[in-house]
Amino acid sequence: MASRISSLKFFSLLICSIAIVQMATAGDPDIITDFIAPPNRTVDGNFFTNTGFRVIVGGGPPPTAFKVLKATLAEFPALNGQSVSYAVLQFPSGTTNPPHTHPRSAELLFLVDGTLEVGFVDTKNNLFTQTLQAGDLFVFPKGLAHFQFNADSQNPALAISAFGSANAGTVSIPSTLFTTGIDDHVLAISFKTDVATIQKLKAGLAAKP
Repeated sequence: MASRISSLKFFSLLICSIAIVQMATAGDPDIITDFIAPPNRTVDGNFFTNTGFRVIVGGGPPPTAFKVLKATLAEFPALNGQSVSYAVLQFPSGTTNPPHTHPRSAELLFLVDGTLEVGFVDTKNNLFTQTLQAGDLFVFPKGLAHFQFNADSQNPALAISAFGSANAGTVSIPSTLFTTGIDDHVLAISFKTDVATIQKLKAGLAAKP
């Protein structure tokens, strides 16, 4: 079983690599050099290598909550100017990646293992959903609110997402609305509810580990 999962993971990396090549035509501004090297640093093969995903294939314990491992400009400086980045999404049973947006890139998700309920809402408030099986791809258009949910009560899910930007950005809708200090009355009026309900929502997010 472990060998099969490892094979799936490596296969997924190959698939997403191909996808990223296609996505790289959009996103970040073009550069006029081969790559952008940091000042006062010798550049060798190590600069172009990121080892942060080794934990995924190393057989470590699975997470107990939804977890994202990223290879973006922040974690992998060699991506600067290359218009590509990755994220590995780990979903224990019953967990979700809450509604969010990526303002600077579309997201192409490849489901490696398990099942996922996914969806996004367009600018006309149309909801598009799908139940993904291992081996499926799903694209979330640039800037649109979307989510992923592992509805399986027994099995985890593993996905890899490719982005056409080295810094796609993530705007979490729950966190943006309820943890950034927006006035309770503004939110209560917007959601057609009362201040007490808004305060409960804020308290719940604040208590989240």
